[in-house]
Amino acid sequence: MAGNGKINRRLMVSGVASVLTAPSILWAQETPSNIPEPVVRRNISSFALHEWQDHFDGLGKGILLSDTATRVLQHWTADGEMRIYPTSVPLTDELTRRGYTEVVEKRENPSWAPTPSMRERNPEWPAIIKGGDPANPLGTRALYLSWQYYRIHGTQDTRKIGRRSSNGCIGLFNEQIEEVYARAPVGTQVKLV
Repeated sequence: MAGNGKINRRLMVSGVASVLTAPSILWAQETPSNIPEPVVRRNISSFALHEWQDHFDGLGKGILLSDTATRVLQHWTADGEMRIYPTSVPLTDELTRRGYTEVVEKRENPSWAPTPSMRERNPEWPAIIKGGDPANPLGTRALYLSWQYYRIHGTQDTRKIGRRSSNGCIGLFNEQIEEVYARAPVGTQVKLV
């Protein structure tokens, strides 16, 4: 307390801090050395990884498994190496297609044209955007799936990754789709869950 009868703020803060930290200091001093300290897990991922065996009979030419709920793409190569990539996913469940498909074509710097339903919703959109154009929503690479109009592709707009932002496709950062593109041959198995 100060001389005038008021509580000194510094004194009060330091007193509260000492009361709050005392139990942990005492616990640290009283813990016997033969008892291991509790494991504290930080930075735990917000998603659970899938096992490819839960979805496919074999690796074949490789597997791409896209989890639209957690916005993650897992890629297994034919030799079993697995990598994980953050993705963008469709805006709504109505635009989301789930199930099995495969990579049927690959294109570097693909041109983009809106689908008929996109043109209906957005008649002001251009009929086509050439590959390499910064406005091209397919980015630098695209894996074409056996489902018409569906792709796994890059994006110039990195703000979309990790969000519901596409009209049905799965988007990756350009650097990451280039990596997947190089490692996923035509015939790679795909599943969207």
